[in-house]
Amino acid sequence: MNTDLPNVTFQDTVITGTETDMYSKDGENYFIVDAHIALWDARPENQLNIHGKQFIDCFYDYHQNLSPASEKWPYEEYLYQGGERLMKDLFIDGYVDHAIFQPARLGAFYRNGFGQTEEAFALAQRHPDKLTYNHYWDPRFEQAGLDQLRRDAERFQLKGAKLYTAEWHGDSRGYKLDDPWSYRYLEAAQEMGIKNIHIHKGPTIRPLDRDAFDVADVDKVATQFPDMNFVVEHCGLPRLEDFCWIATQEPNVHAGLAVAIPFIHTRPRYFAQIIGELLYWLDENRIQFSSDYALWTPKWLIERFVDFQIPEDMQGEYPPITVAQKKKILGLNAAAMYDIEVPAEYTVAQPAGV
Repeated sequence: MNTDLPNVTFQDTVITGTETDMYSKDGENYFIVDAHIALWDARPENQLNIHGKQFIDCFYDYHQNLSPASEKWPYEEYLYQGGERLMKDLFIDGYVDHAIFQPARLGAFYRNGFGQTEEAFALAQRHPDKLTYNHYWDPRFEQAGLDQLRRDAERFQLKGAKLYTAEWHGDSRGYKLDDPWSYRYLEAAQEMGIKNIHIHKGPTIRPLDRDAFDVADVDKVATQFPDMNFVVEHCGLPRLEDFCWIATQEPNVHAGLAVAIPFIHTRPRYFAQIIGELLYWLDENRIQFSSDYALWTPKWLIERFVDFQIPEDMQGEYPPITVAQKKKILGLNAAAMYDIEVPAEYTVAQPAGV
């Protein structure tokens, strides 16, 4: 499995202009970690077949349907952002202090892959204080892929990985985390110190299959690998209840808010239910903010979440969200998972005796 992108060139990206300070509101300071971002190329010249267009068109539908009018991008810009725009959208305009790449390869749909390995990794190398690069693997490449994983782990100094269980490979239209080869990859990852495993378990994306996103296999690997963290991106939607019942039993299962948090705009009561259930079944230490850039930009999501509160008529079932909980979700939880230094003035005081 050759994960390098051939003949990739791009303009050296430098943050220009004035970076925003850490986000503050009503006298409270927030350290922001965007725990799920991507740098993709879905332009026609990179589309391998009709499925590449179907995939990015589905992304764009999510973007259009869940974004405020002021935050919607033209379709052509959405196909490829590039490193300069990413740095501006996250770190100059977007309040983000650190962000983590969670790429998807989608080699059956895109000639040089969907997530841009070389450009994203080069950005992370130039801005290690702001970016962490996670990589991916596919256990269906068996031994050759496992050998590649070992090389990738050394080259990228991996702390985490993003798994896309619904990805197509040959005649296969998905795999399970508890498949025999998947277990071997997880064992190898654990040996190499890759302990943070992010898994896309969310809404179906055309043309991928709904069943390949089922969350049941998370339960098995979380039990089998208790020293690893399993971050279920998109918190299992639309299987939120299944996810919550698993996560309440498995203390190493975490929820990523990518795709869930934009409902704060179009369906605020639905988002209140989502975050209320997560806080009830898990706790505020196992939930992570993610913009899912470039599906959405972080600025408006952060502003809306800091201002958000459970509606009063729902507070009999879901308690109000506290400032401390918001601080943990917006950045402190992911910072702790990835050993990202947080200035003392942005931490949350622990109760006495904790």
